[in-house]
Amino acid sequence: MCDTMAIVEGDRVLFAKNSDRDPNEAQHLEWHAGQGHAAGSTVRCTWIEIPQVEQTCAILISRPFWLWGAEMGANEHGVVIGNEAVFTNQPYAKTGLTGMDLLRLALERADTAERACEVITALLDEYGQGGGCGYENRRFTYHNSFIVADPTGAFVLETAGRKWALEPIHGARTISNGLTIAGFREQYSDRLKTRISACRTRQARTSALIQNVTGVGGLFSILRDHGEGNRYPRYSMLNGGMAAPCMHAGGLVATSQTTASWASELRADSHRHWVTATAAPCTSLFKPVSVRQPFELGPPPADVPGDSLWWRHERFHRTVMRDPERLFALFEEERDAVEQEWLENPPDPCEAFAEHERLLQRWFEKLSRVSVRDLRPVWVRRYWRKRERDS
Repeated sequence: MCDTMAIVEGDRVLFAKNSDRDPNEAQHLEWHAGQGHAAGSTVRCTWIEIPQVEQTCAILISRPFWLWGAEMGANEHGVVIGNEAVFTNQPYAKTGLTGMDLLRLALERADTAERACEVITALLDEYGQGGGCGYENRRFTYHNSFIVADPTGAFVLETAGRKWALEPIHGARTISNGLTIAGFREQYSDRLKTRISACRTRQARTSALIQNVTGVGGLFSILRDHGEGNRYPRYSMLNGGMAAPCMHAGGLVATSQTTASWASELRADSHRHWVTATAAPCTSLFKPVSVRQPFELGPPPADVPGDSLWWRHERFHRTVMRDPERLFALFEEERDAVEQEWLENPPDPCEAFAEHERLLQRWFEKLSRVSVRDLRPVWVRRYWRKRERDS
């Protein structure tokens, strides 16, 4: 499950996304240089191989560790894309390009948002979408919707099998795991799965909040939102924390967790991106990054705890979630002050990541000095015991 949003203004476009997936499905932030390819070359995507193009663009993507494709990303031309799972009444193919494959291929092949939409729809027509998209359940599959943006504008692109609809964005727009384009939504939505995803609740919330956003910092706040009137996560027995943009797992029927977050400010002369490179934006820091300034983040994280930033932050996040009302006070004020300073004077990306490392160590030390009780509902505690055994 995910939430994606964009604001189209006169001189800039703002974009943001929370990527919501299985809790142990770590994501890796990675750079790929633009590259020329010999005639007849192919590219192996998650499930199928397709012909490669002559030249690909430089890209920065946030990629679930086991997939070829990406949940969100940007290219050197300022094209930014986020995708959403959507549930439709059209057949689901056993194989094909995943939505994440389509996203990465569009970033590699397009220099404008309009051209990226053309790439996605052409690939959809030729190869279709399909194959397993879930980590815990590899048979779990879905169709996809996208927000595709560049410094001049943005589009909502929604699909149902090989069918699609495109709508330009004027002002602010959000999507959240359900079809939204009039006519297309009524004709192709799977009403039951769409309802279980709680997408209508989340989209209503993001649509209301985005009206008051004046800058990238406002997007951070939406991505950290736990729902109207809720400062901290609230859990449904049916689907955990899926009713809020900042999603926390713990449902008995359906569940998902925000495993990475992204925000962008796109102008004609500059493309600035901000990422957590961790799960749970409510416990993390948004750090500035650039497609044109790659740096080494260490080995990609996998589904078992390791020494990556993603997993070290995850240990901190999972501890805080046991009693957030008490434990947020140990770090929240300092985090907000650091981010505000960075928004006004963005540091070098390497310096920002190094500072996050230092702060994370400091926050761990604060946690170590307090006794932590798990105050979450019993079904949430049971859910997490299993994931922590499996990780």
